[in-house]
Amino acid sequence: MLINFIVGLSMMVFCLFLQGMLVLAALRYFVKREHQVHSAFLASMRVTAGMMFILILGNVAQVIAWGSLFYGLGEFNDFSQAVYHSAVNFATLGYGDIVMSPKHELLGPLEALNGALMIGVSTAALSRAFSEVLKDHMPAQR
Repeated sequence: MLINFIVGLSMMVFCLFLQGMLVLAALRYFVKREHQVHSAFLASMRVTAGMMFILILGNVAQVIAWGSLFYGLGEFNDFSQAVYHSAVNFATLGYGDIVMSPKHELLGPLEALNGALMIGVSTAALSRAFSEVLKDHMPAQR
């Protein structure tokens, strides 16, 4: 159990690093196109959608990383099944249609915790972008 905890925490640190890099990339993308945010609302939404796409790529990369771990540990014979199980864990859906062996079952809740945290990081970055867009396109309250 201790080994699974260490492996899971190591994967969480890797995912935090990956998500941090992509959040920085998304915010840089937003800042470089900030002049479009101050123009038409549709242009602002395109910039925000581009930022969202970058953040989604980060979350998908993390799902694949966890799926690769599960596959590498021999939990699944099929890589696509490992990634599917990973996606269910990461999104905290918990379908239960596929479960890991008792040997590695602790990794599922660790990935769910990681997913909740990393999706929250993505949400915070998008909230920042949306607030900038709305600030520029909503009439000032007096």
